[in-house]
Amino acid sequence: MKKVVFQEAVEQIVKSDKRYDEHAYSFLREALDFSIKLLNKPPQGPGRHVSGQELLEGIRQFALQEYGPMAKTVLSTWGISRCEDFGELVFNLVEAGVLGKTEADRKEDFGGGYDFDAAFRRPFRARGTLEKPRTPAPGKIAGTGAN
Repeated sequence: MKKVVFQEAVEQIVKSDKRYDEHAYSFLREALDFSIKLLNKPPQGPGRHVSGQELLEGIRQFALQEYGPMAKTVLSTWGISRCEDFGELVFNLVEAGVLGKTEADRKEDFGGGYDFDAAFRRPFRARGTLEKPRTPAPGKIAGTGAN
């Protein structure tokens, strides 16, 4: 059996499924590696398997680490706007022979993961209530007290 080269597989996937940018697949692969390390999984063998929910949490943490407050925006530019999109990406890679799966793994495992605003924007919002910007009084230059 010929070993599947990741980049070649992604190029083929993107030709047939235009929903996601190829960067989404590279990000997913890096997030999977991050998740394996985060969960202290063995480097090889069946114990290395990561469930859909475990991967979602790893993806969330990796995206925040890599892109900070821009995480949601970056993912969106790649066509990713909900957890189910990660399931689609994973199973595209499974079908291409890049990733493996168990009999129990399903796309639906990625459903209902987390709300993207809560996961990627809320960690960067100021605590408490936000103050409205003050409008300078007519005839005053903001911040100087000058007339």
